[in-house]
Amino acid sequence: MNTHIIKVLLVDDHELVRSGIEYLLDADPDIEVIAVASSGEEAIELVKKLIPDVILMDLNMPGMGGSEAIKRILRYTPSAKIIALSVYDDGPIPHQSLKAGARGYINKGCPVDEMIKAIMAVYKGKNYLSNDVATNLIFSAQEPEKNAFSQLSARELQITIKIVDGHKIADIAAALSISPKTVNTHRYRVHEKLGIDNDIELVRLAVDHGLLGNL
Repeated sequence: MNTHIIKVLLVDDHELVRSGIEYLLDADPDIEVIAVASSGEEAIELVKKLIPDVILMDLNMPGMGGSEAIKRILRYTPSAKIIALSVYDDGPIPHQSLKAGARGYINKGCPVDEMIKAIMAVYKGKNYLSNDVATNLIFSAQEPEKNAFSQLSARELQITIKIVDGHKIADIAAALSISPKTVNTHRYRVHEKLGIDNDIELVRLAVDHGLLGNL
């Protein structure tokens, strides 16, 4: 048993998911969920106020989203220990989350024992990846052409996800605190890198590569 109770901030926009994870984690004597947040913006403020030991960060949320929140939290608090949560084990999402600064990456469907194991590891300064994620990252590094979206930068991928989820350019710009012109510049680069001409083709490609949906 740890002499220190690990203080966890849980970030997810779905109340049912938050409640379920909070209930399961609080049953562990070494872990306490000290606060929950439903957006990246809210998470940033809570991190500044509460200084949690570990942050569990959902990646697909309204507003700036999880990956952008990870980057901004680390800009203010470089020592923050963040574990990304997603439904995906492969593709560009795990890679980009780790590139943004997450110390761990686990699937939302993992057993509670694995989530606790990840929290313990990251709290102790280690990195944690589930076996499936680690294996897929190794093979994707050997086969970079396997997923077309792997060639996108973190910002390009972030904007792509919002576009294929149906967000308007003005809304994306507001959520990411950048200008609509900058969003369109990234959008153009995405089209160019992927060899497509419009957002309809972008959505089709996203469907083909499993990028569209609940990240």
